[in-house]
Formats: sequence, C-alpha cells, structure tokens
Amino acid sequence: MSTDHFPSDVDEQRRALLLGAAVVAISVALPRIAMSSPTSHATPSSTPDQVGSSPMSSFVRTKDGAEIFYKDWGPKNAQPIVFHHGWPLSSDDWDTQMLFFVAQGYRVVAHDRRGHGRSSQIATGHDMDHYASDASDVAEHLDLKNAIHIGHSTGGGEVARYVAKYGEPQGRVAKMVLIAAVPPLMLKTANNPDGTPLAVFDSFRAALAANRAQFFLDVPTGPFYGFNRPGAKVSQGIIENWWRQGMMGSALAHYEGIKAFSETDQTEDLKAITVPTLVMQGDDDQVVPYKDASVLQAKLLKNAKLKIYPGFPHGLMTTHADVINADLLAFIKG
Repeated sequence: MSTDHFPSDVDEQRRALLLGAAVVAISVALPRIAMSSPTSHATPSSTPDQVGSSPMSSFVRTKDGAEIFYKDWGPKNAQPIVFHHGWPLSSDDWDTQMLFFVAQGYRVVAHDRRGHGRSSQIATGHDMDHYASDASDVAEHLDLKNAIHIGHSTGGGEVARYVAKYGEPQGRVAKMVLIAAVPPLMLKTANNPDGTPLAVFDSFRAALAANRAQFFLDVPTGPFYGFNRPGAKVSQGIIENWWRQGMMGSALAHYEGIKAFSETDQTEDLKAITVPTLVMQGDDDQVVPYKDASVLQAKLLKNAKLKIYPGFPHGLMTTHADVINADLLAFIKG
C-alpha cells in the first residue's frame, strides 16, 4: 500500500491524539459507570435476549447483547436519512453530510457498527448478517419509516443486506444510496476472476495485528483519500480524524471485519432490491475498484442510477463533500 510519511514533529501530534483518545474513552465510560451506580435512578437495562434501549437514550441493545450507539438529529416527523459508515470508522465519518441534511430539514440518523466507535466491543457477530440486524434494531427502535439509507464502503454492504432482508420487506425504506460500496463481492474467486486476491486482505490483517496504530495512519495518508497522488491537497486533520475513529474501536472487530467486507457475496441482496438506488463512486478509488463494485451494482439492481466521478478517491464524500452532498440532495428530492 503506497503511503506518504509524516514529518518528524508528528510524534507530539500523536501523543496529543493518544491523550485525546483517552479522554474520549473516559467520556464514554463515565456515563456507563453512572448507569450502574446504586444511586442512579435510570431504568434497568434490557436483558441480553431483549431488543431495546439501554438506560442511555443514545444506545440500543441488540438480541445478543451488543450496545449500539446512535445519533438522531432533526425533527422527528421529518423524512429520515440513515447513514452507515465504512471500516474501521464510526458515525462521525458522516459529520459533514449530517450537518448538511439536518440544515435542509431532514431527520438524520447514524450509528456506530458493533465493535466500532462508541458501540460495545462485543466479541462476536462481526459479519454482514449481524451488521444488518443491528441496523434493523436501530431502525425499529426509532420507528424509522420512508427512510433513505446511505452506505459507504463496508456500510454499503450493510445497507444492501439490511434493505434486502429487513427494510424493503417491512416497507421502511424509500430509497438507497451506495457510495464506493463493497458489493457484490470484493474477493477474487473462480466466479469473480476480476476481484482482489486474498493475499491483499491477508496483508491488511497482518498489518493490523502487527501495529494497528501505524496501519491506521498509513491508510488515510495513502489510498483512502488519494493523498498519495501527485499534487494531492493533503489534509492533516482528515488523516488524524480517520485515525481517531479507528482507534476508538475494537481491534478484534476490525480484524474480523476484513473478512466481512471482502468475502461476503451480496449478489443476491442486490438482485432482491427494487427501491430507487443511487450508485456513486470515483474512478480513482484505490480501495474498492469501481469496475468490480459500482458498475456491477448498477447492473444487478433493478432500479439504479450510476454516477462515476473522474479522479475522485474512495473517501469522496469527505474530499468532495460539496459535490456529493448536492447530488445526494437532488436524488432524495427527485
């Protein structure tokens, strides 16, 4: 994976980031401690085999005991837009889109995938079926109807599985958007000869296991945002924010998530979906090759509109938010 290098004074920045990550962890842990305190007057949490809200209104407990953190902004009677983040990030990756659409009068919702961000670091369920089930639990808890579901990268796989299995059969989904999404299948197989070889994903796992902190600097510095391209306008803030989000999550969830996003065949999910779908991707995506992703998605979906952006990278909704937000709004209103 081609990457740039940080200047020598970045050690101080990294120390500051580590301190910041510790503060975030403490800020998340303290409310949970307060919830279990004998002096707390909060309603007791759901048992592991129940689905519902935890004592904090911004968490939903799933059937297998995972606590999923979510954000819910804007008028509750407005049409909801639900955002599903990529690997190994969190709902914070959608900050620009959520601020834009809440200002447009929409209700905006985003959750941290299990093992990611502020959701619990549960040891199991790091696969597309559980990702979709968790998304369904959030949607049911908030009673989201007529929603637009938008997924980036791994979040696109989560959206496709959710819409096919839960959202469309229950009439909860109006439209869907896939942005640089992983379906139908990333891995090279006999039936998918143009896919990415397993050795590439094995190298991701090896790098994560050896030094996750460094790996999570290398990815955004290099291919994720196209910052390794000649003449690229590099944003140190974007790089450090990617690192911050990644390091908040569970190393186990991230490690097992590589298999989930690379080896899950979602061909049948795409074929089953009938809601209007916008498929968006840059042709300079160095993470998810667009010819094996968005181009195939548009062919498999029954009602799809394909937009390929010349020169845009994998993280296009961050680097080109003005363009992406405008196109999303046009699709949602259309």
